[in-house]
Amino acid sequence: MLARFTNIRILPRWIIVVIDLGLTLLAASLAYLLRFNFDLVAVYNSTFYTGILVFVGVNLLASLATGLYAGIIRYTGLEDGLRVVSTTGLATLLATALNMLFVMRADRGLMPFSVIIIAFLLTNFFLVTYRLLVKWLFAHYKGMRGYSRNVLIFGAGDSGQQTRQILSREPNIRVVGFLEDDSSKIGKVLNGVRIYDARDNLPVLFEMLNVAELIISVQNLLVERKKELVDTAIEAGVKVRNVPPVHKWIKGELSVRQIQDINIEDLLGRDAIKIDNYYVKSELSGKRILITGAAGSIGSEIVRQVLRFEPAEVVLFDQHETGVFNLQAELNANSRYATQKITYLVGDITSRERLKACFEEHRPEVIFHAAAYKHVPLMEGNPTEAVLCNVLGTKHLADLSEEFGVDKFIYISTDKAVNPTNVMGASKRIGEMYIQALNNVKVNGSVTKTRFITTRFGNVLGSNGSVIPLFKEQIAHGGPVTVTHPEITRFFMTIPEACQLVLEAAAMGKGGEIFIFDMGESIKIVDLAEKMIQLSGFKPHEDIDIVFTGLRDGEKLYEELLATAEDTIPTYHNKILIAKVAEHPFFQVSKEVDALINLARNHSDLEVVQKMKIMVPEYKSNSSKYEALDDDRLSQGA
Repeated sequence: MLARFTNIRILPRWIIVVIDLGLTLLAASLAYLLRFNFDLVAVYNSTFYTGILVFVGVNLLASLATGLYAGIIRYTGLEDGLRVVSTTGLATLLATALNMLFVMRADRGLMPFSVIIIAFLLTNFFLVTYRLLVKWLFAHYKGMRGYSRNVLIFGAGDSGQQTRQILSREPNIRVVGFLEDDSSKIGKVLNGVRIYDARDNLPVLFEMLNVAELIISVQNLLVERKKELVDTAIEAGVKVRNVPPVHKWIKGELSVRQIQDINIEDLLGRDAIKIDNYYVKSELSGKRILITGAAGSIGSEIVRQVLRFEPAEVVLFDQHETGVFNLQAELNANSRYATQKITYLVGDITSRERLKACFEEHRPEVIFHAAAYKHVPLMEGNPTEAVLCNVLGTKHLADLSEEFGVDKFIYISTDKAVNPTNVMGASKRIGEMYIQALNNVKVNGSVTKTRFITTRFGNVLGSNGSVIPLFKEQIAHGGPVTVTHPEITRFFMTIPEACQLVLEAAAMGKGGEIFIFDMGESIKIVDLAEKMIQLSGFKPHEDIDIVFTGLRDGEKLYEELLATAEDTIPTYHNKILIAKVAEHPFFQVSKEVDALINLARNHSDLEVVQKMKIMVPEYKSNSSKYEALDDDRLSQGA
């Protein structure tokens, strides 16, 4: 019997109509009995049959007009109750109007007005009670089944209430309570569900309520608070999921499928940063802007953020054809960019001719240079390509910027350029040196026209080839998760946060600065791996192993944002600092860069790396075949 009841799905609508009309008939009959003090003879001699027929008929018409029958009874909520009242109210108005018409024409009514009022009240009572009873029965039997999953919802506001309503439709989920930080709500009962104190010994509450899952419904929750909740839940063996922001709800409504597992990005990110949008807009609005590496993770986000400030034109330049195509499809599908002038160019920054044609046609005023080869182990095996892309490509862009009078050139660098231990980091440091020297050079007694600005930051969450997508894939396949070294650490920043700071630095830059960003605390990669395994519902080292594979070519244990001889100068933005670095004469840097590029064009890997070490004395290889060059340099110095 129980199994048969719980297997009932949604009743056909005609059955709901029949039940509603039956209850309306009962309400009208009882109204006549109450009106005539249960005197059956008086009831029989009254307008009983006519009145019943009229009242049931107008309720049928009102139900069809309002769609009362369309609701799913076992999910009845406040809106359904209001729909019942509005439907019976409409029926009562129709019955009253018909009754008055008959009184005016035939000096007698179809039914007593008092019966209409009593029947209206009884109909509301019966229809609402019947719906709530069905809802309770389903909830009761669902709770009796052994495989129900007890859920707590953090946040008893609008989002939390909608989340609870959605979850109540799931046969294997039971919401056992809300959690709140707001003391004014704690202890109250919301639609039969108690609100508990989210700061009062959560592990005990989880155990007492046998909680299997915590769903965070609060929008814009501070990251630190979210971390506390997630850490507490994970330690208690409770799964954590997250309700997406309201603007991501499909057609303004939340569905169960949209409630997703907590991502590690949600915990590694920091509270939203504030940038001076007015100042940034004044720098970008109405300007012609060129973005290289536009199809990459950083470049594409810069594109999205720059478009918010209504530039005159945005030129997207990248050699990755498929990436450009996908970005074009994304932007074309977004109506907010329909009026923007966007140009998509496929090309290689190492081709000066291709770049010059772009400059001649589009005359960019601001350039964001994000194109680069960035994968450390890969570039360690291909140093000439690293130099050609990261040094030659940067030189071409910088020289053309000066030639065509570009106002600002923003170079996206990396923390790996600081005390580099690999080819990639050294190539980016040489790029920094070249544009900074070019910014300060004097030609015919005047400084360069273009203001060259460098921005440095660490790893970005979710970027192409980063460790987080790799860990997710390894966890999905059951492990093992591979970490290079138990002590390796990295700085992390979200892509939107990094790009916001790039725009802010671009706006404040006067030329020649190397801006560094507050990356927060560095994170041990093994801790990151363990947390991702736990968020996936597994136990690290038990369900999924973590294997240490050894440092990769050119990799170091920790990254730095400043070299040992560098210092910083604060700016008006507390997350942006200016690095004080040693400056180099342009003609010297230019001569050495040209020599380096010539070696790279001859594909002389060893000579290329040797030259880079001369140009960047702090460059010392780590876990690399080029460590021998450092030994030679040391012996020669001795």
